[in-house]
Amino acid sequence: MFTELNSILSSSPDSVTPGEFILVSDRQSDASFLIHHFLSFYLRSRCKVVFLGLVQSFRHYSAVSQRLGVSLTQAKEKGQLVFMEGLKESLSVLIPQADNTESQAMNFLRDPPVGLRSLYEFVRSGAVGSGRAEDGAEEWGPPVLLVDDVSVLLSLGVDAGAVLDFSHYCRAAVCSQMKGNMVMLVRCNGEEEEEEDGEEGAEALLKGLTHQCSLNLHVQGLPTGYCKDIHGQVEVCWKRRQGDGPHTQRNLFQYKVHDKGASFFPRGTSSAVL
Repeated sequence: MFTELNSILSSSPDSVTPGEFILVSDRQSDASFLIHHFLSFYLRSRCKVVFLGLVQSFRHYSAVSQRLGVSLTQAKEKGQLVFMEGLKESLSVLIPQADNTESQAMNFLRDPPVGLRSLYEFVRSGAVGSGRAEDGAEEWGPPVLLVDDVSVLLSLGVDAGAVLDFSHYCRAAVCSQMKGNMVMLVRCNGEEEEEEDGEEGAEALLKGLTHQCSLNLHVQGLPTGYCKDIHGQVEVCWKRRQGDGPHTQRNLFQYKVHDKGASFFPRGTSSAVL
């Protein structure tokens, strides 16, 4: 959990704002460190977390979370964390084994055009669970959905429209109905120009999710190139409704990732450039 980022976002584990859809996006950079932050943040907030790990394994997230002071194994055992390991579940669908139970959540892999209803049902069932520990001694707060890279669904044959529908229904269920939160990571590795197949590409997905979200953290590399003391910059974009309609507020910060966290500072204020 990153204290400086909490200060920028005016948030803390003791006061979670309900109903937020936080979009984490990156371009020619790596914003996955923010997913580690939100995972530890919401677990410390005692929220019920449903994590769709479509890219990295549970072991990977467990190792990083351990450095941040959170045990994912304990969270799973207590019923606070529902983790779907997408790589392993995909293999159970694509390479069925007699001793393996096929995952219904990933059965869209057999026929991508059918959409992501099965994945949505997995999210909903995990989020609406009682949230109590097995012994009934603990009860968790509002649900949170985390997705480590929703854009990987495009490479699995799902079109951008189906992914946007999935996001919309998850937001309606988790954020609106259950008063929880949602965090999704989406990646665009190319330049900002629209792709030829734009309606099905990562750019179209990024634009659609940006329209849906209430907060966007967009990570990019430094325009001046590599710097060992500043790893990149993140644009923080809030979308709020005021009396005369929606308003957007943007701020730009630079950051440096450490072994046990990350530092954030206004552009040009790092000691490396002073």
